Amino acid sequence: MLPADGLISFIILLLPLVIIQRLLHRELQLILFSITRNPNLALGLFSLIFLPGILLHELSHLVMAKLLGVRTGNFSITPRILADGRLQLGYVETEKSDAFRDSLIGLAPMLTGGLIVAYIAVVKLNFSGLWDYPQSWELLPLWQEFLSLSKLPDFPIWFYLALVVSSTMLPSSSDRHSFIPLFLYAGLMVLLALLFGLASVLQGLLQPLNNFLNAVALVFGFSLAMHLLLLIPALGLHAVLERI
Repeated sequence: MLPADGLISFIILLLPLVIIQRLLHRELQLILFSITRNPNLALGLFSLIFLPGILLHELSHLVMAKLLGVRTGNFSITPRILADGRLQLGYVETEKSDAFRDSLIGLAPMLTGGLIVAYIAVVKLNFSGLWDYPQSWELLPLWQEFLSLSKLPDFPIWFYLALVVSSTMLPSSSDRHSFIPLFLYAGLMVLLALLFGLASVLQGLLQPLNNFLNAVALVFGFSLAMHLLLLIPALGLHAVLERI
């Protein structure tokens, strides 16, 4: 049987993370607008809050492109509203390459961001429950351990860095443009391997990928807990400001 628990954990945690992340970003933008009453100033403050994560995101694209020999153009971390109404916090112009290199460039922020968030969670915050999460799926002990971290003296700094990095590490719509052909090619290779009776060889090749997806799921779980922890008070503060 092919290893798939990593993929399942990845999908189960990715969807709620994207939803909660977008809700938190929306609430923070509305709170800043309610306070400043100036959309440009609110956008600038929102971008400033997430600046470390934005900078890491775009630098990850840039460095990966350089390592893969793909030419780059303009680099920016200045926020702007696109023609379709979406908010763009930064960008790096890269030359179009093959699907494999384009996918690695698009995934670079999630790779570097995931490593940094995992380092903060395990080394700086000693969040041991992170490693037991995929095996137990017990949310209450995980949540209790997460709340206990607030007693650490340097918790606010590491929480902030982990939050802004994890909140900006997911691939944007422009980053995902080359994922579909790569996934189709990988799926075709898996299908051919099964048809020719190479399941055992395929299992050995997929095990490292499964382990990687499990590790990413751990980071997603930690990030989801952080976003939920802030979303609840953000919703309350927004409601109060709207009444005022």
